Amino acid sequence: MAPRANWKGYLKLSLVSCPVALFPAASSSERVSFHLINGETHNRLKQQYVDSETGDLVESADRMRGYEIAKGEYVPVTDEELQEVALESTHTIDIERFVPRSQVDEVYFDSHYYIAPDDKVGEEAFAVIREAMRQRDVVGLARVVLFRRERIVMIEPRGKGLMGTTLRYDYEVREEDAYFDEIGDTKVGKEMLDLANHIIDTKKGKFEPDTFTDRYQDAVVELIRAKRAGRPVEAPKPSRPSNVINLMDALRRSLEAEGKSPKKSRDEADGGKKAASSSKPGTTKTRSSSKKSKASAKSAPAKRAPAKRAPAKTPARKRKAS
Repeated sequence: MAPRANWKGYLKLSLVSCPVALFPAASSSERVSFHLINGETHNRLKQQYVDSETGDLVESADRMRGYEIAKGEYVPVTDEELQEVALESTHTIDIERFVPRSQVDEVYFDSHYYIAPDDKVGEEAFAVIREAMRQRDVVGLARVVLFRRERIVMIEPRGKGLMGTTLRYDYEVREEDAYFDEIGDTKVGKEMLDLANHIIDTKKGKFEPDTFTDRYQDAVVELIRAKRAGRPVEAPKPSRPSNVINLMDALRRSLEAEGKSPKKSRDEADGGKKAASSSKPGTTKTRSSSKKSKASAKSAPAKRAPAKRAPAKTPARKRKAS
């Protein structure tokens, strides 16, 4: 089934425009979700809206939005009134300026969308906008109305399409000083820093999203399977980190736990750099199809014991691409 677009309209650069569609780049639909049920009958509960003063049930036709201006006092706003103040960006992504990608602080990032042409006729104009940004190595900043709210969106080339990232407004982002100002100006000793660097070297690897499993999701699926099969559920015992009394000793023990001495770690790091310089960089897989554990939980037979899960792969021994 073809993916469903969240928004359709036009991508505009000066007098050049083309029809486009926005698709969510990520989805949480495969996560395990629950319904509220009656604890005695196990029947599903349904939500109803009740007048806070009269206690009367309010039907959907009588519900409307209201902005609170004082405690218990609201200014009512209808859907029609909201439609009348609709902005041009409701149906158009008008690129206002171009900036270097490095200038956009990632703390402003909100949601990601794939942007694709909505018909064959507009593909040429779409490609022109995409390739011009790619050649200039810039991203576009535009405005678009999503879910009744105007958003700033950063647009950048991605493969044959575009990636749109909605950005938070400046007033939505908290200043870091309020959280970091009280951190002292600690001077780190060279020996401790060297040990920490050796630990980092032993844990270097490539970013492989498929190696990071959702352990909570897996545990919930196993819980559901066990309850359906009538098996007892064994809760895992959480491991608690020990208190660090001597930081230097803790760093040394950490390095020993990784099974490498500082000298061996340094030699391997140097060898990796030489190997990297003598070979051409290859493309790394950054996305893979994942198993749908939610569907697995629903379709699992009631009395069949699930196969033991293999331990999740970890990138601990792999080396990151420099």
